[in-house]
This record gives sequence, structure tokens and C-alpha cells, in this order.
Amino acid sequence: MSLPRTLAFDFDGILCNGLREYFQTSWRTYRRVWPTSTDQPPANLAEQFYLLRPVIETGWEMPVLLRAILKGFSAKQVFADWFSIRDRIVADEDLNTKDLGQRVDSARDQWITEDLDNWLALHDFYPGVLDQLQQLSVQKMEWVIISTKESRFIHTLLTDAGVDIGRDRIYGKDCRRPKYETLRLLKPQLPGPIWFVEDRLPALEQVKQQPDLAEIGLFLGEWGYNTERDRKLATQDSRIHGLTLQQCCNSLSGWIA
Repeated sequence: MSLPRTLAFDFDGILCNGLREYFQTSWRTYRRVWPTSTDQPPANLAEQFYLLRPVIETGWEMPVLLRAILKGFSAKQVFADWFSIRDRIVADEDLNTKDLGQRVDSARDQWITEDLDNWLALHDFYPGVLDQLQQLSVQKMEWVIISTKESRFIHTLLTDAGVDIGRDRIYGKDCRRPKYETLRLLKPQLPGPIWFVEDRLPALEQVKQQPDLAEIGLFLGEWGYNTERDRKLATQDSRIHGLTLQQCCNSLSGWIA
């Protein structure tokens, strides 16, 4: 495999660990949908949410995951059958996924407006990734971000971290298309080869299913929001390469064993 001329990074779980912020935003949203008698979450709810975060694909699911936990679904059930559990809660409680997504974004926007420093403080960039992004820019390597998070939130976090990135290089949820479609759009616009780093195995498998994207290198970030099962499945796939955080933050020539 030839070394890339463009890198496409997922954001959550690859560049930034926002678990603490996800939980707090989810709880703020949860209380708007299901009013509670206290503004404090139940004991151990955050820890259960952190454990189950790998099942989440898009933001609107986060308060639904809290609902599932509080309704008594076990971690084993959620890992085994999340989509069915999620859809059952949405149907049984007459929820609207678009409305849920807007409520999540609204909770974030309000939080940022009221206390930006507090919101920023709940995000942790993974060790070494900011230096790597800066080094890639020095080397004139093209890199973009493809995420299911709103672009404006990503831009705020990177700007605060001292990373100079134009909004036109961030392809977030507001693009309203799956990641493989964004890669298809970028393919003729950016120099190739392109390597895509993502922590969700299903997102990589969707790219793999596109015949016209066969030359894009696919990497599963093993430090992100995935499970041991995901990482094991990736090792059995000749197209998808497992990637450690240490590899990601070092020379690209060392990404492939």
C-alpha cells in the first residue's frame, strides 16, 4: 500500500475523547425529554454510559441510551441488540429522532454560550494527536475531518487547542451524508492515496462496500469507542488495518505492520 497524500480523521474517539462532555450533554437533554425530580444523575449512570458509548452512531441516540439504561436494559443486552432497543424506545415513547438531535445540539449550544470554559474542559485530546496534526501541516500533508459531530463544535475545540483548520476541511453532521459519501465527494478533490482513520468498525465496513472507494486505506483506531470484538474482527479483515495510538502519532510508514 502506497503512503497517503491525504489523511481523513474521524473526530470523536480518534482525535478527541469527549466522554465526560457526552454524558453531561446527554443528561441535560434527557431531563428536557423526561423531566426528573433532581438535576443530578443517578449514581453509576455515567460509568454505564461510558462503557456503552461504542454502540452510539449519532448524537440523538445518546439520551436514548440513558433511557435504556434507566429502563433496566443490561450492558449485555445493549451490546447485543442496541438498534432494536433504540428503535423500540423511540416508537414506544413517540419520539422524533430529528427533534432529539436538535435537542442535543441545543443543549450544547446553550452550555457553550453560558460557560464555554467549562464545556471545553470536559474534552481531552488524545496524547500526541495535536502534535501529529501540527506536524502533518508542516509537512504539507493534506488532512480533513469527517465526523457525525456538528462542524461548529469541532472547530471550536480545535481552535481552542491551537490547531489552525479551516471550516471547509471539517465535514460534520451538518453535511447530512454518510461518511462514505463524503469520501466519495473528496476523492476527486484531494490528492491520493487517501487513508481514513475511524474508531467505528461499521463505518469502515460501509466504506469497504463501495467499489469505487476500493483504493482508500482503512484504519480502525483501537484506542477509540470500539469493543474487543470490533478489534478482533478487524484483524480478520485484509482491508481494515488495526492502528494503535502510538502508531497514529508516529511516522505514517509505521502504520502498517
